[in-house]
Amino acid sequence: MLPGVYLAATGAATDTQRQIAALLYVGPRSAITGPAALSAHGINAPAESAVDVLIPAEQRRHDFGFVRVRRTTRMPAVVYSAGLLRFVPPARAVADTALHLLDIGAVRTVVAAAVQGHGVTVADLVAELRGGPTPGSARLRAVLMETAEGVRSAAEGELRDLIKRAGLPDPLYNPRLFRGAEFIAMPDAWWPDAAVAVEVDSREWHLSPRDWERTMARHSRMSALGIIVLHYPPSRIRTAPRVIASEIGSALAAAAGRGAADIRAVPAR
Repeated sequence: MLPGVYLAATGAATDTQRQIAALLYVGPRSAITGPAALSAHGINAPAESAVDVLIPAEQRRHDFGFVRVRRTTRMPAVVYSAGLLRFVPPARAVADTALHLLDIGAVRTVVAAAVQGHGVTVADLVAELRGGPTPGSARLRAVLMETAEGVRSAAEGELRDLIKRAGLPDPLYNPRLFRGAEFIAMPDAWWPDAAVAVEVDSREWHLSPRDWERTMARHSRMSALGIIVLHYPPSRIRTAPRVIASEIGSALAAAAGRGAADIRAVPAR
């Protein structure tokens, strides 16, 4: 038994020791992928006790202990090294992680964490998806479609699902609103024909008092211009979707055709 495998079995190994042991087990033509690689790149990853290691398809290695072998015909050309450790690039780590997540909310969380501030683009992830396996890719495909439309968090993805299920008109997600050259706000969802905005007030994304103050200032700027602003926490989106759909529908009906001619919306990139 490898020393690292023994240490892991006794609960004495560090994450680094486990990862080194995994690479020693599968050989030099390998790289760590999945949640461990996400963490190495500074991207929030789902908790996982196993270490996913990518190896060429022709290589004969099998899962052993905490080592989970992932065979591929597309070994990445670029591998990130950190001492004795080797990791796949960030976009590959996202794709490999997402393919094995069964909950679309978890996929949304991983994609959002990677795209926001970690140099991973939707185009990078689409390229990985096109070149990768089809089985298990449906959830990642759906999340990338949402992200391309402007959805940037798991909670906003749940809002989008709610809107789709209720048959409400599609809004713009995270557009930048201007009046002339003056920036007004970037609401999570925006219906220009009715001048209705929805904000998802999530503690996951608004942690500090300063962030909360900015949220309130944004609300005031929009309200002062006659925009109807509805606020929902993620927990209410999950527990009261019909009520929220009804409230949004009522707001759209009440303001139908009113719009805001002097407000220009720039769609999210």
